Amino acid sequence: MSVKIFGELDAESLCCASRTCKLWHDIIDESDQLWRRQCLLVRAVCQREVDSDRQNGLSWKVTLVRNYTRSCLKKDWLRGRYSHVRSAEELRGRKMVPLDAETWGEILQAELDR
Repeated sequence: MSVKIFGELDAESLCCASRTCKLWHDIIDESDQLWRRQCLLVRAVCQREVDSDRQNGLSWKVTLVRNYTRSCLKKDWLRGRYSHVRSAEELRGRKMVPLDAETWGEILQAELDR
């Protein structure tokens, strides 16, 4: 029943809940089902990265941790959040991560289409 309830949380809330107590931590940490669900949401944005990590034998949880910030950043770029940045000061407080050449190609194409 706990896994079903935790399954309603987003990735950030799931991580916060796992820090609440040892019982919740153990339930969340050991549930591949919870991490798989969250990872598939990230895969919608970072398919190549998630598929590569899974093919390399990484767990759903590790794959999610490796790609969550990347997917948030990529989503923001693709939606045009950074289209009109005039200085680095506007990016203060934003977490940036390395992106591969194919991702930059997608971002540039989205910018051209705007």
